[in-house]
Amino acid sequence: MDLLLAVAIGFVSGLRTFTSLAAIFLARGSMWGYVLGVCALAEYVVDTMPWIPSRTSPPGVAFRVVSGAVAGWLITSAHSGNSILGIIAGIVGALLGTYGGHAARIAGIAAIGALPAAILEDAVAIGLAFIVVTR
Repeated sequence: MDLLLAVAIGFVSGLRTFTSLAAIFLARGSMWGYVLGVCALAEYVVDTMPWIPSRTSPPGVAFRVVSGAVAGWLITSAHSGNSILGIIAGIVGALLGTYGGHAARIAGIAAIGALPAAILEDAVAIGLAFIVVTR
């Protein structure tokens, strides 16, 4: 179960870099959760700007993979699981979220427009992060 949670929280990292870590630290009652929460809110706003490079560009992918790895490690550690496997699961989830989220976002833009697609993706990231950290 802990590896499934690590993939899921990694997926959140692939959608939104800061949301996964903010959720984990907020669930732990850490002050870092608030700092990362502010970063996540800023990411939601900046993500809607047309001049922001694609999440699939090298720096974007790298940040999401690192976020997924850390989040996967933290989730598996919290469930007394294998931390190394948690890191790997978080990376896999982050890559799935990065590229799958990109494809879904493009389809969403075509179907409902850019801003509604961004808001929907934010909601999915927040909801999934909430589900993971409350398990």
